[in-house]
Formats: sequence, structure tokens, C-alpha cells
Amino acid sequence: MIQGFKDFLLRGNIVDLAVAVVIGTAFTALVTKFTESFINPLIALVGGGGTDGGTFTISEQVFTYGAFINAVITFVLTAAVVYFIVVVPMTKLNELRKSGQAPEPEVVSEDIALLREIRDALQARKDG
Repeated sequence: MIQGFKDFLLRGNIVDLAVAVVIGTAFTALVTKFTESFINPLIALVGGGGTDGGTFTISEQVFTYGAFINAVITFVLTAAVVYFIVVVPMTKLNELRKSGQAPEPEVVSEDIALLREIRDALQARKDG
């Protein structure tokens, strides 16, 4: 049971997942800063500028529609990058595997490999 767990951890999927989470988090922070630094000021400018740009007030309640638009743009940019950088290439790779263009490597036991070496050596001796 412990060996199965070790195999699961070392199979590579866990490492790939950890790398994806770290890069995804860093990319999300990058997109968030981009939208806060560039998109939000543009929304505020279009909405009247100043500290009240991108907001409106009803009965002393302030609604920040600029922050919502900012969040939507952040989501769309993040989703687009994930789709085009991760999903599309993985889909193409899976299609290639299914069509047989990228065959799985053959796993051969040591006994079979040794027998093949003996066979090849006998064949070379016979031909030579």
C-alpha cells in the first residue's frame, strides 16, 4: 500500500499539478495587477474621472461598477490564456495519441530483453 502511494506521488501528475497551481497563481496576480493598473483607471476616466470614477451612488450607497468590470476582464484574460496555453495543446496531444501517431513506449521485462539480445547475437553469428 505504501509503495502504491509512493508510485502515485512520483508518477509526475502531482508535480505537474503543483507547477500548474503555482504558475496559475502567479499569472492571476499578474493579470489582476494589469487590470488594476491600466483597465481600472480607464474605466474611472470614462466614468467621470477622479476618485469617484467607475462608481455611482444611490441613497448614500456606493456601487463600484468599475471593480466589477475589472473582475470580468481579469476572468476573461485568465480563462483565455488557460484555454490557449493549456487546453488546446493538451487536446491536440490527446488526439495524436488516440490516432496512433504518438505510440506508448513498450515496457519490456528484463527476461524478454535478455532473450532478444541472445536471439540477435545468435542471428549475427549465423549470418557472419
